[in-house]
Amino acid sequence: MNQLDISVIPGDGIGKEIVPATLQVLDTLANLHGGVKFRYQTHSWSCEYYLEHGRMMSEDGIEQLKQTNAIYLGAVGNPQLVPDHISLWGLLIKIRRECEQVINIRPAKYIEGIKSPLAEPNHFDFIVVRENSEGEYSESGGRIHSGQDEIAIQNAIFTRKATERTIRYAFELAQGRKGRVTSATKSNGIVHSMPFWDGVFQEISSEFPGIETESNHIDALCAFLVSKAHHFDVIVASNLFGDILTDLGAAIMGSIGIAPAANINLTGQYPSMFEPVHGSAPDIVGRGIANPIGQLWTAKMMLDHLGLDELGSIMLRAIEESIAEGVKTRDIGGSSNTQEVISHINSKILSY
Repeated sequence: MNQLDISVIPGDGIGKEIVPATLQVLDTLANLHGGVKFRYQTHSWSCEYYLEHGRMMSEDGIEQLKQTNAIYLGAVGNPQLVPDHISLWGLLIKIRRECEQVINIRPAKYIEGIKSPLAEPNHFDFIVVRENSEGEYSESGGRIHSGQDEIAIQNAIFTRKATERTIRYAFELAQGRKGRVTSATKSNGIVHSMPFWDGVFQEISSEFPGIETESNHIDALCAFLVSKAHHFDVIVASNLFGDILTDLGAAIMGSIGIAPAANINLTGQYPSMFEPVHGSAPDIVGRGIANPIGQLWTAKMMLDHLGLDELGSIMLRAIEESIAEGVKTRDIGGSSNTQEVISHINSKILSY
């Protein structure tokens, strides 16, 4: 039997409720498969951990994570306890950077049973490939002077290496989908980095003659995701643009509570990390009503990455069928609690 070691970080708020509950579903899938077993290494790293230890994770935390096959993360952050910039850079971004998770991918699709705010969603199904290591979120820059003379400088760093690997990943992904890649740019306003991005996109596209391509300015692209979301297949974007587009993708699905994400290490040298897009929602902690779909869909992406595509497909099928049958939490129009949704999805998997 193939044993896979999974680092589990429930994090803060509802993450501590949802993550342990969704492990039940992963174990059901593993038992159904018969050829794989998950061994979980759970870490209490969180804002509460920071208050006790003065850091978001243990000193050797990254080394612990690197010994496992994947990282399964819950919601991180509680600004009532720890400022967001400390929790984010001390845990989430630290893991992304030191495990070289250079690409972030987030799918968005119409799901029957969840009301999309779009008048005509037309069963959209696209995925955003986001550069995850540099770009507009680079740490280069600073502030000088004070008062009316104060200056803030934020440098966006675009390397050919990172730009090429992100765009190439998008094209390779499109080969197994509908065969269209859209590039998010803003070369009419950002006059150095975006023309560079456009040039690399054109170069990489020549390697994939069977893939349809287009390039949209980010402002127009946001509008198009509202007016014709069904048109898109794979969208490739810089760090900031990808961040914006994926929140919009979650919104047109009907709830950020169902959106998943994957942070990918391309070499396999270090583990990739899988996390829901939603926050820690401290206002509903302890009430048992948190939506587990984003975390479960995140688990589906982890299964796919680990080569367990069949189990991933079963997971998504069970999620979609359960929602279509009306078994869903209050935030997406249902009346079920967290455990009722988990139990129903579990039973669906066992019935296949």
